[in-house]
Amino acid sequence: MADRLDIIFAALADPTRRRILAMLLEDDMAVTDVAEPFEMSLAAVSKHLGLLSRAGLISQEKRGRVKWCKLEPDALRDASVWMQGFGQFEPVNLDAFERFLDTELPSQKDP
Repeated sequence: MADRLDIIFAALADPTRRRILAMLLEDDMAVTDVAEPFEMSLAAVSKHLGLLSRAGLISQEKRGRVKWCKLEPDALRDASVWMQGFGQFEPVNLDAFERFLDTELPSQKDP
């Protein structure tokens, strides 16, 4: 379980990946549509999608010539259950948690 949580939290640590997850909340999307709003190469977006897929947060499937991405919301369940274990605290504010991590672990942030 710890390894799975590590992968999930690593995937959620990046703002680009969180934005991709938010986009996929609306509907399944083709990889090219996911990449459109980002100022990075399709290959770079594909790397983000690969990490999200390995974390189980999204699934990818080929439909004809197009690769589609789908949000897998149940994958966040493990992380949610783990955070709820700290029940003496208020519900987790992920933005505040990210700010905390930025101040506590500045050297671990991706360049």
